[in-house]
Amino acid sequence: MSLTLAQKIIKSHIVSGELIVGNEIGLKIDQTLTQDATGTMAYLEFEAMGVPRVKTERSVAYIDHNTLQTGFENADDHRYIQSVAKKHGIYFSRPGNGICHQVHLERFGIPGKTLIGSDSHTPTGGGIGMLAIGAGGLDVAVAMGGGPYYITMPKMLRINLIGERSPWVSAKDIILEVLRILTVKGGVGKIVEYGGSSVATLTVPERATITNMGAELGATTSIFPSDKVTFEFLKAQGRENDWVELKPDEDAQYDEVIDIDLSKLVPMAACPHSPDAVKTVDEIGKIKIDQVCIGSCTNSSYLDLMRVASILKGKTVNPDVSLSIAPGSKQVYNMLAQNGALADLIAAGARILECACGPCIGMGQSPNSAGISLRTFNRNFEGRSGTADGQIYLVSPETASASAITGVLTNPQTLGFEAPISLPEHFLINDNMILPPASEEDAKDVKILRGPNIKEFPVTTALPQSISAKALLKVGDNITTDHIMPAGAKILPYRSNIPYLSNFCFAVCDKEFPARCKAEGKAIIIGGTNYGQGSSREHAALVPLYLGVKAVIVKSFARIHCANLVNAGIVPLVFKNEKDYDGIDQMDELELLNIHSAIENGSKIIVNNKTKGNSFETEAVISDRQRKMILAGGLLNYTKEQN
Repeated sequence: MSLTLAQKIIKSHIVSGELIVGNEIGLKIDQTLTQDATGTMAYLEFEAMGVPRVKTERSVAYIDHNTLQTGFENADDHRYIQSVAKKHGIYFSRPGNGICHQVHLERFGIPGKTLIGSDSHTPTGGGIGMLAIGAGGLDVAVAMGGGPYYITMPKMLRINLIGERSPWVSAKDIILEVLRILTVKGGVGKIVEYGGSSVATLTVPERATITNMGAELGATTSIFPSDKVTFEFLKAQGRENDWVELKPDEDAQYDEVIDIDLSKLVPMAACPHSPDAVKTVDEIGKIKIDQVCIGSCTNSSYLDLMRVASILKGKTVNPDVSLSIAPGSKQVYNMLAQNGALADLIAAGARILECACGPCIGMGQSPNSAGISLRTFNRNFEGRSGTADGQIYLVSPETASASAITGVLTNPQTLGFEAPISLPEHFLINDNMILPPASEEDAKDVKILRGPNIKEFPVTTALPQSISAKALLKVGDNITTDHIMPAGAKILPYRSNIPYLSNFCFAVCDKEFPARCKAEGKAIIIGGTNYGQGSSREHAALVPLYLGVKAVIVKSFARIHCANLVNAGIVPLVFKNEKDYDGIDQMDELELLNIHSAIENGSKIIVNNKTKGNSFETEAVISDRQRKMILAGGLLNYTKEQN
């Protein structure tokens, strides 16, 4: 049987199920990563499992999200994660060492290996040929304990990149074109494989930019072949022994094939408030801008920032523009400092931020009221920047740099000659900010350090025979995890404190929702298509669990969020007929009679609308294993029952 690249890696790691689209499969996981906004909860869950030491080949805990320390909360979380890592066999990347995806690509990623991370942009690792998938924290905890990671076997989408890029057209423009074609729902249930004659012209950092933003397609993951380009990158990182050639069989069969002629692409931008609202820069026109932010796990590599430095050198940022730049890793930062590029950025008037996620996660640098901000990031969801009416455009580093100088959105092709920028033969290697864990013997004496802001995992209970609750919230299509559980500097410090965090649940949509839940004691949520798109944050399931949400009924779910709901013991239901969505009003009393038996037997699930006096049919699009999890009240309860 001829196989695609992704199918080859899946086949070599499959521990249950078959390579049949739509079937649930279990995968052996080689590596895991966490970051501090999701990591605290993941490690609390790992501790609850009682496994003394991780069983993966490599697990790494990164501190890169909650680095703004305006109180004790973030510092306490960092201390807790560091102590857990030391005790349980996990490598610890200290604050300031860089963004998890950038550092993992540089120092730990290995072609052909499986990686899951408690961050939706984990597919960045696909840039070097890893099967890298974003997951909820509880799934990552189970994998660290040696358990399989379960997904529905995806379809295979091949994107052939052909033709020669015009000057100033970047990898960011390529993925924006993919988003324009497919939309934020176009990758759901699929793995995106890149191939074609032009793949060899893309560096690993450029490939990583493309796979990183595959998360915005809703794809399970994205992947490039591991070839000579990959080898040269790993060799420059002193890791050539990690390289292996990986490519699909020549006669591999794909469910869908798309050709993109790179010679036809021009600089592009995603307009507010969605990554797929893509237009060319020239179509948008020379709009006045207020802010430019360069960085994030999408565009903070050495290659990206050297291109930025070449554009800014000898120039000055427009007086009406605030420009901030965040290198993706300490390696990048050090190299810019050594070769003089950092001095060029500073001289131009850039504000240099620490090596962290920063503005991308709403951790500082919010734009002014109704300000127009150009960002090299991956998401521009409404309010994510920290400014409720901020107008966020997603662009390439080249477009961002050109615009920072002119003060208006500017096509970098107007700059004339593009200076060639290449990767170094040898990167600066200094892993002194990555702490190895204690030995198994020494780990016995390591104490876990907990602060007062760290609260326990919410209590879950077995599924009752029936559920009766009001539809306390009704929302539309493309509800993101930022809608459900907002990020930002004011909220992120409480990711370890579910009770406090609950006060902000759905605050973007309806500030009164938490109060209604606490008054009623239980709730059902009604939603549209692609419910739960965006981040992997399981807080978007754990906080509703704490607030008493028993079921979520929608037109369709985003993959990771649906899995997180199941992990939390919340019943995810899909309308059998989408028109039934229109017949429900907020505050209608809904009843799911015999829901326990229906889930157990896989039979149809009827929802009675007691307020309207009618009923409609739904289905739980879950696997047999997930049915057992729902019945038990979530993954933790299910795991305890299995043991």
